[in-house]
Amino acid sequence: MVFDFVERLEEEVRKLEYELKHELPKEIQRARELGDLSENAEYAAAKERQDYVGALLAKKKKRLADMRMIDLTKIPRGIVAFGSVVLVYDINLDKKVEYFLVASEDTDAAKGRVSITSPIGRALMGKVEGDVAEFPTPGGVREMEILKLTTIHDQKT
Repeated sequence: MVFDFVERLEEEVRKLEYELKHELPKEIQRARELGDLSENAEYAAAKERQDYVGALLAKKKKRLADMRMIDLTKIPRGIVAFGSVVLVYDINLDKKVEYFLVASEDTDAAKGRVSITSPIGRALMGKVEGDVAEFPTPGGVREMEILKLTTIHDQKT
């Protein structure tokens, strides 16, 4: 579940590498064939895209390397940590909500995927079932009781 992110990141890296090595050189060559490079908008756009893709690729490769370095044995068992799925009772909203603690690049609030560095993520980190997590919001302090915890160790891969 957590490492779906790694698989998606690997796919993004493959696509960016393909674009950088195969598609962009062809675009640049076609633009060169149009003539004067000093006034060639197609050439300038292709070179700009090449720079952007190169920088994005380097960033994603670094993030991928960082994610591969995560030592699952160092992630604690039985407490909320990276990769945990946490069912909470939101006291302020009077409803149950499930959160999945992920890396910041993998957040998706609509799907309950919250970053471990977000206010909710930070409030939940280190808690166990039965604990109440509190965090500030513009509307005041929000409280959530942890009803169920599934750590990365409990999840099926």
